[in-house]
Amino acid sequence: MAVTDEMVCFSLYAATRATTQAYRHLLEPWGLTYPQYLVLVTLWLEGDQTVSSLGEHLQLDSGTLSPLLRRMEEGGLVRRERRTADERVVTVMVGDRGLELRAELAGIPAKIAAGTGLSDEKSAASLIETLQHLTETMRAVGAHPAAEG
Repeated sequence: MAVTDEMVCFSLYAATRATTQAYRHLLEPWGLTYPQYLVLVTLWLEGDQTVSSLGEHLQLDSGTLSPLLRRMEEGGLVRRERRTADERVVTVMVGDRGLELRAELAGIPAKIAAGTGLSDEKSAASLIETLQHLTETMRAVGAHPAAEG
């Protein structure tokens, strides 16, 4: 058995890569990337977002999110508008092409759910809870690394 087979971090890395590759394959016919899909899903389900709230939801910094949104806007997937009350705040909403894609991409979640091999929604919710806890605790480790000695 390879040493990586016994490493939690490698198993998470491999599962993440496999999931991202599955999304890449499924989204390819529409020319979408996984982060673009996440933006659309967030807007479809939660409505218009400011750039900062979208970044928080997707855990992306503005240096990553701004070029992504620019490309999406060029393709008609989203629209960005500055708020008149405070021009520093930019609101992102679904564009015409993004609205069209909602129905076309409706089958993607079921394909991904089937690919997880989880038996039911309770199992999926349990895995999500575990992964969210792991994310939180690992961020704490990264924020407070042990002092070198």
